[in-house]
Amino acid sequence: MKTKNIISKILIVAFVVVFGVICSLTGSITNPVGTLWSLFPPVVAIGLALITKEVYSSLFVGIVVGGLLSSKFNIIHTIDSVVTNGVTSAISGSAGIFAFLVLLGIVVALLNKAGGSKAFGDWASKHVKTKVGASIATFLFGVLIFIDDYFNCLTVGAVMRPVTDKNKISRAKLSYLIDATAAPICMIAPISSWAAAVSGYAPDGQGIALFCQAIPYNFYSLLTFVFIIGITLMKFDYGPMKLHEANALKGDLFTSGTEVGEDDTPATTKAKVIDLVFPIIVLIVVCVFSLFYVGRCMGEEWVFASANYDPSLGFVDAFSNTDATVGLPWGGLVALLFTIIYFIARRLVSFKEAMECIPKGFIAMVPAILILTMATSLKNMTGLLDSATFVSNALANAGALSKLLPAIIFLVACGIAFSTGTSWGTFGILIPIVLAIFPVGNTMGVICMSACLAGAVCGDHCSPISDTTIMSSAGARCDHINHVSTQLPYAITVAVISFVSYIFAGFVNNWMIVLPVMAAVTIFVLFIIKIATKNKAA
Repeated sequence: MKTKNIISKILIVAFVVVFGVICSLTGSITNPVGTLWSLFPPVVAIGLALITKEVYSSLFVGIVVGGLLSSKFNIIHTIDSVVTNGVTSAISGSAGIFAFLVLLGIVVALLNKAGGSKAFGDWASKHVKTKVGASIATFLFGVLIFIDDYFNCLTVGAVMRPVTDKNKISRAKLSYLIDATAAPICMIAPISSWAAAVSGYAPDGQGIALFCQAIPYNFYSLLTFVFIIGITLMKFDYGPMKLHEANALKGDLFTSGTEVGEDDTPATTKAKVIDLVFPIIVLIVVCVFSLFYVGRCMGEEWVFASANYDPSLGFVDAFSNTDATVGLPWGGLVALLFTIIYFIARRLVSFKEAMECIPKGFIAMVPAILILTMATSLKNMTGLLDSATFVSNALANAGALSKLLPAIIFLVACGIAFSTGTSWGTFGILIPIVLAIFPVGNTMGVICMSACLAGAVCGDHCSPISDTTIMSSAGARCDHINHVSTQLPYAITVAVISFVSYIFAGFVNNWMIVLPVMAAVTIFVLFIIKIATKNKAA
C-alpha cells in the first residue's frame, strides 16, 4: 500500500510538471493572460490536494501561483494581488454567504440546546413499528432537513437513533441513511447553505437561477434517493452492510466496536415535537419569502427602496432574479431572532444559554467559511489570468469530445473531493472553469455544472476524511471505519450509474429523458444484485 501511494504521488507530480512544460511551449510565462498558463493555478491546487490530502494548503499554494503569474513574478505585486484581488475581494464578495452560514450555525446550536430533537425522536419511536418504516422515516426526515449538511447529520442522528435501534437497524445502516440525505439533499435544495455557496461562484445575480437549472441533472443526488428507496423496499443489503444488518437482527447494532460519542441528552425534558418542527418551518418559509422579496427588488444595485420593488414579477421570475447573498442572510436573521424569542418564551433555554449558542454556532461554521474564502480567492486569480477566454477558445471546435465533457468533469470532481474530503473546495476549483467553457444558460453548460456538483458530492460521500462522512458517523454514534466500509459499495454503485447518466445526457441534452431511464436502470441494477447475492448465499 505504501509503495502504491508513493507511485501515485510521483505520477501526480509528473503530471503537474508535464502540464507546466506544455504551458511553456504554448505561451510565455511572462505573458500568461488568456493562455494555457491561466489554468496552471487550479492544476497545482488539484495536484497538491491529491498528494497531501489537505485542502487548505493546496488552495493557498494555488492562489500564490496565480498571484505570481498575474504579477509577472514581482514579489510586492504578488502580495498585493493575493491580498487585494484574491482574499479581500473573496471576503467582500462572499460576506452575505458568510453571514448566512453563521446565522444558520447559531440556529442549529439553539435547536440542539433546546432538546427538540429528543422529543421528536421519542414521538417517532412510538409511531414507527417496522424496519422498512424506520428506514423510510429516517430518509424522509433527512430530506426535510435540507438547510445544511451539518445540521442534517446531527439532527437526524439524534432524532432517529431510538427509532432505528428499536427496529433493529444497525448503526452502520443509520450512518449511511444520514450521509446519503445530507450533502445530496443540500445540493438540490435552492434554500440551503450549499446553494448560497455555489451561487457565489456564478456571475452576479445568476447564482440561484443556475443552481435551479442544474438540479434535474444532478444525477448522483437524485439517483441516491432512488437507490435508498429501492434497496429499502426490496429488503436486502450487500457488501459489508449485509453482515451489519444480519447482526442487528440478533441484537448487535455495532458488529464491531461500541457506541461512539458523548452524551447529548438536553438539560431540559420539557421540549415537544413542535419545538423542532416549528423553528425549521419558520426558517424555510422566511428564507423563501426573503429570496422572493429580494428578487422583486433587484435593480442594477440592491437597495431596500419601494422604487425598485416590481410587483409584476411572478414567483418563478422573482426567484430567478434573486440574490442569495442578500436573501438568505435576510431570512436567516429573522429566523434566528424568532427562534431565540420562541425558546426563551417556552422556557427551554435561558437568555444566557441562548447567547452562549452564538459563538458556538459561529465556530461550527469556521471550516466552511475558510474553504469558501480560499476557493473564491483561487477563482479570482484565474479570473485575473482570463482563463475563461482560453478555455472557451480551446473547446470551440472540440466536436465529439464536448459530448463526453460532463462525464469527464464528474470523474475529475469525484477524484478531487474524495482525496480532499471537501465538496466546497472541489466545486470552488472547478465551477469557474466549467462556467468558462459554455455561455450562461447553455444546456450543455448546465449539464457540466451539474456534473461538477454531483461529482463533488459523490467524492465527498465516499471519502473517509470528509467532514460530512465524519459527522454522519458522529450523528449515528457509529464507528467511523464501519460507516466508511459499509457505505462505499453503495456509493460506488450509484457513482457508476451516474457516470453512465452523464455520458447519456451529453448526447441527449434532456433530463426528462435521461433521469427516468437511469432511475429505472438503478432499480434494475439493484434487482440483479439482489439475485446475485441470493445465489451466492445459496
